[in-house]
Amino acid sequence: MPPVLQRLRAAWRHRGRSGREAAMLRWNVKALGSALAMQAYAARQGGPPMPAAPVPAGIGSRACCQADIESPWLHHWCGRLGLAPLYHRKVWEDAWVVQMLWEAGMLAPGRRGLGFAVGTEALPALFAAEGAEILATDLAAEDAKAEVWRDTAQHAAGLDALYRPALLSRTAFDTRVRFRPVDMNALPPDLADGGFDFLWSVCAVEHLGSIEATLDFLLRAMRCLKPGGIAVHTTEYNLVAEGPTIEAGTTVLLQDRHLAALAARAAAAGHALLPRLAQPPPSPLDLYVDLPPYQTLAERARGTVEPPHLRMAHAGYQVTSLGLVLRAGG
Repeated sequence: MPPVLQRLRAAWRHRGRSGREAAMLRWNVKALGSALAMQAYAARQGGPPMPAAPVPAGIGSRACCQADIESPWLHHWCGRLGLAPLYHRKVWEDAWVVQMLWEAGMLAPGRRGLGFAVGTEALPALFAAEGAEILATDLAAEDAKAEVWRDTAQHAAGLDALYRPALLSRTAFDTRVRFRPVDMNALPPDLADGGFDFLWSVCAVEHLGSIEATLDFLLRAMRCLKPGGIAVHTTEYNLVAEGPTIEAGTTVLLQDRHLAALAARAAAAGHALLPRLAQPPPSPLDLYVDLPPYQTLAERARGTVEPPHLRMAHAGYQVTSLGLVLRAGG
């Protein structure tokens, strides 16, 4: 039995009638979602082998979708990162960030990259394996805001959490990767000197306290880049364009109006938010909205087949991952 169904069953035992029936409904939805995912995986068996080299996909901003999970470019990077190509938006985020930087020509010797809120990502090691010099940053371990990330094993206190022996030797890693504590809401002036070719963050900018803080950081971070440098970020995206959203708090949800404001502010500063790429019509798993409880990081690392998690419910809003690509002017 998938772990998520085990957790639902445990919750069911401790509820009254209405609560038990609601748990049954979630059970049904999760079970059907798992069946859909397993059918999709089965249909992919025996398909083309994983590409040995990166595959062009086009550079631009984009929302997570089923077609990307099934694409050759994502399968290549999943192989490099040691990820199972699950129908999960977090798998998409890691692979998409790498793909965009590869498409921009940033994964090469001599390039300098800056990572924000890197947690325990494999991305710094992968970029270093491609020859880039990396400064990886995260909240200081003693910062109270880091507690929730420490508790979920998503916080990096130093280089050891970022090393991946399958990607490169420890000597090469220590030569090319440095770590420094940085609070994204207080960007150190010495980083904003235009010395980096690229920068990235994965699912971090929405945790800065408000949508305004998110937009401010996205623009301030552009000062870290050389002219023509590339910034790649993923964030939470409210799929309902109109109406309310979460404007402030632990996790905010951007809407199209916020992206339009970002594009205008970036242009006024001489930068460019790259346009959204055209996306295919929604596939069946794009229309599935996952409900809590969600797959844990450990379950995802084991490649456990769970319900699709390309879209999720967050505080009653339908959410997916959105990738943003900005190019520095000058």
